[in-house]
Amino acid sequence: MKELLYLKDDQLKELIEKLFTSYREIFADSKKTLDKYSIGIAHHKVLHILSMYRGITISELLKKLNITKQSLNRVLKDLIKLEVVFFEKDQQDTRVKHIFLNDKGEKIFNDIFSTQKKRIYNALLNSSSEQVINFDNVLKKIINE
Repeated sequence: MKELLYLKDDQLKELIEKLFTSYREIFADSKKTLDKYSIGIAHHKVLHILSMYRGITISELLKKLNITKQSLNRVLKDLIKLEVVFFEKDQQDTRVKHIFLNDKGEKIFNDIFSTQKKRIYNALLNSSSEQVINFDNVLKKIINE
């Protein structure tokens, strides 16, 4: 790692703590909705990806989440039982399944998203355009985009 002359280890530790804390707070906002349906953060992550990538395949979903098939199967089993997802076979290759949220799944996701959106929206609203752009650029670099 290239030495950053202006950032000391203590400053980097504080930044990491802020990332942990922001993650905790964002997901704490949605805990009430998750608890209502007896699902957790793993389910929320799948709901989020399904809301963004309608009809995503299982293999694409595994790549986006960077989890094992076993972990995904457990979560999908719960979401199927909750009746919030459905599958369609690919028209060219019937071995490939596309996953979608149904209306109930969309409602649950939107309930979760609306609580998270408030916190993020307020933070962005109280930041300058430059701060928002810089923050987004730094996040992209952290996740290697």
